[in-house]
Amino acid sequence: MRVTSNTISRKADPQAQKGLGFSSGQLVQEFYWDEDVDEQLRRAIVDSTGEDLIDSEDTNLVDGVIVWWRADDAEVDDLADVLIDAVGNLDNGGLVWVLTPKPGKSNHVAPADIEEAAGTAGLHPTSTTTVGPEWAGTRLSAPARQ
Repeated sequence: MRVTSNTISRKADPQAQKGLGFSSGQLVQEFYWDEDVDEQLRRAIVDSTGEDLIDSEDTNLVDGVIVWWRADDAEVDDLADVLIDAVGNLDNGGLVWVLTPKPGKSNHVAPADIEEAAGTAGLHPTSTTTVGPEWAGTRLSAPARQ
């Protein structure tokens, strides 16, 4: 089944590059870090929050999540599993970002794949933006916990 994109695309957002909208005191958990990630963006998140990024193995509640995802990391179902795990640690109203190589770059991930995985995890894409020279970010909204 083909999923069409309903996300909002826009050019590089200075706010995104300065921490993806995370604010002081928030705890942000990071999944699928590798040597190719944008270290400047990681530093911007740490600078915005004043907190180190939380390892993916941590099970405490966090205020936000970033997932670095590349086409060769695994299948769409695996991204859905990562997002389900991430949401399990997410406090109410937390931000979720899936960070992927930009279109035209090696290991780019199709927006439809992100939407499919997000839907499986109970998330909804809200926007897509350039977050660095090599990376795009798709912001996902999570439902409030009951």
